[in-house]
Amino acid sequence: QVQLVESGGGLVQAGGSLRLSCAVSRNIFSFNTMAWYRQAPGKQRELVAMITTDGTTNYGDFVKGRFAISRDNAKNTMYLQMNSLKPEDTAVYYCNAMGNFLAYWGQGTQVTVSS
Repeated sequence: QVQLVESGGGLVQAGGSLRLSCAVSRNIFSFNTMAWYRQAPGKQRELVAMITTDGTTNYGDFVKGRFAISRDNAKNTMYLQMNSLKPEDTAVYYCNAMGNFLAYWGQGTQVTVSS
């Protein structure tokens, strides 16, 4: 059973920064893609950022250069550095890993940005 555990969420003022981490219970090199999603109350879950095994990245349009996704294969951990946070970034952020046609999800970490 693969486990993904997010951490690093919290309350921050607009303009501030947070760094989310996703610790995985097995070698993340086995996953073709890893990603961060978010879901705000009353809204659908949306892609924030994704990264492939070769380091190719892709971001949601709303990111606009504010966030950076990375992965450390040696530590089996993925990160999301979030800068210039806005109140509309408030959501539960989920870690996702995909490989061998299977998808795994973490429990989520709350990010709240105050104005």
